[in-house]
Amino acid sequence: MLRTSLVAMLIAVSGLGTDARAQAGREVSRGELLYANHCIACHTTQVHWRQKKTATDLTTLQFEVRRWQAASALGWSDEDIAEVTRYLNALHYRFAPSG
Repeated sequence: MLRTSLVAMLIAVSGLGTDARAQAGREVSRGELLYANHCIACHTTQVHWRQKKTATDLTTLQFEVRRWQAASALGWSDEDIAEVTRYLNALHYRFAPSG
């Protein structure tokens, strides 16, 4: 129940309600909502494209997500961290799955 309420709240706050999602023709992931509501204020797309990236694979990308959510005292679960990692990887990095 709490998780459902949180997701609904994040959708409402981000302005990505049902109409906006339908217009965009895609479902918004939890990782995208978390990133949009907690990270985007400091992270422009340039931080993901800079020459000296600290994330060089999925493992280091997830480490960075975990590190910054802790530094921001967000209290994300392991699943939240994994969701944001998946979102960032799909959007910016395109690292191969760890195997």
